[in-house]
Amino acid sequence: MLAAFLFGINGATSKVAITTGLTPEQVVSVRTLTAALLALGWAIARNPRLLKIHISDLPRLMILGGIGVGALQWSYSIGVSNLPVGIALLIEYTAVIMIPIATFLFFKEKAKPQLWVGAFMVVIGLVMVSEIWGGGLNPTGALFAFIAALCLTYYFIGAERIQRRVSTTAVMVYAIGTASIMFFIFADWGSLEPGALQQTVNLMGNLEGFDVPQWWLMVWLGIMGAFLPMLFTYLAVRHISSTVMGVISTSEVLFAFLFGFLWLGETIGIIQTIGGIVVLTGIFIAQTSRVRRLKRRNGEINVNSRPNTGGLREDSTV
Repeated sequence: MLAAFLFGINGATSKVAITTGLTPEQVVSVRTLTAALLALGWAIARNPRLLKIHISDLPRLMILGGIGVGALQWSYSIGVSNLPVGIALLIEYTAVIMIPIATFLFFKEKAKPQLWVGAFMVVIGLVMVSEIWGGGLNPTGALFAFIAALCLTYYFIGAERIQRRVSTTAVMVYAIGTASIMFFIFADWGSLEPGALQQTVNLMGNLEGFDVPQWWLMVWLGIMGAFLPMLFTYLAVRHISSTVMGVISTSEVLFAFLFGFLWLGETIGIIQTIGGIVVLTGIFIAQTSRVRRLKRRNGEINVNSRPNTGGLREDSTV
């Protein structure tokens, strides 16, 4: 729930950062670099041996970081800059529907019939949210929010499978590290005016009376918008199933709508509200549709969705 809360407020924070003149690439670069350094420090403080990986796993971790972390944050940043943050996140969370469909099509994993009921509800709900009969949503925002959903689908599936071989700590460090390097290269820092990060920015909306330094906003995004919610997510999966965690994580959409309203003054119509409820209901139904298979390994039975620590115990306490 803490992860969902922090991710929920991040949409409004990213929108403010982009409207102050920074590009989505620069926002993602600073955010992932901060998170990567913190993740590395966390890993070294806990157990440096958890960072050990087989060289054959490195390409998969790099692709996971490039698509599932970097491209996800980049596309979502563009989405929220063109849409209300709640609607952008609602579209992104259709990944919950895409995951069981993708695993059914590509990996032959069984899915319960309620998957298709949930998928139908999500489609109907999104039509209501988009209000396509009245001109629809901003096409650029909707497109990039949908790309974010595809990236999130890849991240969930890729992270779940790589964690059968690599510790969750290593996945976090290498994935975020790859994203930070990739976007540092493509962020076009030469276009940034000298001293831009030292300038004060207005928080806009209902917080218009407050100004903060630009660098403070970037550090917030790195710590509170990336590292901590990802850390809370990894700690949560040590105690609850991925299905339960997925259901709880959908509250991120509600937090995004709440902060979009309280902070930025964003509102949506009655039909869009009903559509959002239909989408969330469909997501909730689909979340329980995947059939988990049990694997016996080293004399123990492990659920596939649980991360494998590579033979090293990861302490589940903070």
